[in-house]
Amino acid sequence: MTEKTVLLDSYELQKPQINLARSTASRMWLINLCAFIAIIQSSLTDSYSSLLVASGAVSAALLTEFLLLGKKQKMKNLMDGSAVATALILTLLLPNQISPLYAAIGACFAIAVIKFSFGGLGANWLNPAAGGWLFIRFSWPGAFSSALRGSPVSNISNEISVNSSLSNYFLSLSPTNLDGILSSFFNRTIFSFTDVELPAGYIDLFASRFPGIIADRGIFALLLGTIIITAAQANRSWIPIVYLSVFGILVRFFGASPNEAELIRGDILFSLCTGGTFVAAFFLISDPVTGAKSRIGVFITTVAAGGISFIFRYFGNEPYGVVLTALLINSILPMIRVFEKNSLYGKPEIYS
Repeated sequence: MTEKTVLLDSYELQKPQINLARSTASRMWLINLCAFIAIIQSSLTDSYSSLLVASGAVSAALLTEFLLLGKKQKMKNLMDGSAVATALILTLLLPNQISPLYAAIGACFAIAVIKFSFGGLGANWLNPAAGGWLFIRFSWPGAFSSALRGSPVSNISNEISVNSSLSNYFLSLSPTNLDGILSSFFNRTIFSFTDVELPAGYIDLFASRFPGIIADRGIFALLLGTIIITAAQANRSWIPIVYLSVFGILVRFFGASPNEAELIRGDILFSLCTGGTFVAAFFLISDPVTGAKSRIGVFITTVAAGGISFIFRYFGNEPYGVVLTALLINSILPMIRVFEKNSLYGKPEIYS
């Protein structure tokens, strides 16, 4: 047997989490914790509607997986947390005012069609949560859009004219007293050493009182959660950093919206805190199952994902283009794997 054949067999037998410090189950339950605390934050300001959406998605995902699994697999597979993770990530991407019924149907689709039709955990080429989101978004576009009516990210293109800015838009939303207090504090302390001043309204981004997708409404808790899963080595931390850096640089140079007039003045904070950007960075783009196997492959796809996310958002005027980006990257994964097999054998040091 040649060295090339050994490397080929080794490549084919790699498990999705082979290069991560934690097992699949522990990784999944850490992700569940991260997603759940963000859902809780969102539910505190919407009369627990976000929690109802999550309940519908989780119940449907667990029931679907239970019905599809064999007798010997039921308890073991249900305890690995993957079905719950799919449902909770899907929940983060859904509007807080959407019917829990749609969340349940989307979760069923994610588990039955995306996950199990390709052989179960580790065999799916598409992220199940993103696939469930796509199914809901384009099966019931009216319901999805209605649930987002009044959200800042949906109104931004209509509200910002060529000669105005995001900071003026936030002022028109009447910032809360807490926002005013904290903005004033940061401007007197941290920002007093720079030429930058935090405008009113930006603190409210981290505790939104407006309709929106649940990830955006629970962004503060979501940020805390991503710190936890990164510190616990539940993901490859450099992937979100590369993705957010590419996306942020492009936003800074060209703008968060095509209606922003000035170059090199784009609002990075708004772009990162809206549209599910952090969900895409930490859960979708960095998913080891639906990603490349080599460091080179992962780096290329991550940089491409950051650029494509910006294109969808800026030129396509698609607020949730980050999810479409993850789906697009997943769809070209077979070609990436072919490139890796044909070009990277004999160089085992490139595997992360």
